[in-house]
Amino acid sequence: MLNESCLVKTCKPSIMFTRVPEVDLSDPEAKSLIIKASKECGFFKVVQHGVAFELITNLENEVLRFFHQPQPQKDKVVPPDPCGYGSRKIGANGDEGWLEYLLINTNPDDPKSLHLFQQNPANFRSAVEDYIGAVKNLCSDVLELMADGLGVEPRNVFSRLTMDERSDCLLRVNRYPVCAELDEFEALSEQYLIGFGEHTDPQIISVLRSNNSHGLQICLRDGTWASIPPDQTSFFVIVGDLLQVMTNGRFKSVKHRVLTDSTISRISIIYFGGPPLNENIAPLPSLVLKEEESLYKELTWQEYKTATFKSRLSDNRLRLFEKFPSE
Repeated sequence: MLNESCLVKTCKPSIMFTRVPEVDLSDPEAKSLIIKASKECGFFKVVQHGVAFELITNLENEVLRFFHQPQPQKDKVVPPDPCGYGSRKIGANGDEGWLEYLLINTNPDDPKSLHLFQQNPANFRSAVEDYIGAVKNLCSDVLELMADGLGVEPRNVFSRLTMDERSDCLLRVNRYPVCAELDEFEALSEQYLIGFGEHTDPQIISVLRSNNSHGLQICLRDGTWASIPPDQTSFFVIVGDLLQVMTNGRFKSVKHRVLTDSTISRISIIYFGGPPLNENIAPLPSLVLKEEESLYKELTWQEYKTATFKSRLSDNRLRLFEKFPSE
């Protein structure tokens, strides 16, 4: 039986968000557009990103081959700790979704990554490494444009944290089945399945790409859930909690979720740009004006990561590190 937490009623249907901020990275105004979008909704779409579509399709084909294997074969891959293969269970605190997934450390020599690669053909590792290399550079470019737009120096103040050889970055691949794959679906009148429950991303930045399927929703400032039109040729950038801290709340990490699509299986590939575990994170002094105060306590990524592991998906984890928590 399906857990009730995996269901969402459609009595208050979400809206289609047709005003997704779009940033052409070749546009001289790209940095201004990124700043505006990061402040207003913590979410934007990147076009003219320079990532070859061949790299995207190669990885998608390889992960589809993996997910289409018999279940016993997939179960041979180390369970997520945090890396490996998993399904349904999200974290250790009771959250569930309707999905299966792979978590891959972006360091190819990590023991758990090596185990995953050893269980699959050589072209699987090649596709993963090529994709990570390209999206890692895209992530860096976006973060440097953010620094430029904010007038922060040095230009790599954000990007250096994700490009360090000790950076704690992850690649996550989610597969959400179509509702028709579920035995119980006929009983779910006017309900959809939650593929991945509402949450903010804890890292600095997330770079997401999916196939041509619906399901991704963001929560607008007024609390309305807005569906994002699919675009398999672009990347969506999501502001993470750590970036909200470093900008002293100027940028907002956006709450988002995924619902299952009734007609097409959704494949999402997300690159999470995280700093080294022992990196101290605090509002940048240049972004705390004289009449302002720092809104957040200094923390390390290890401290914040530990806090996320102890929380539910929908918890406001940043509240634990606010200097002046609201009631």
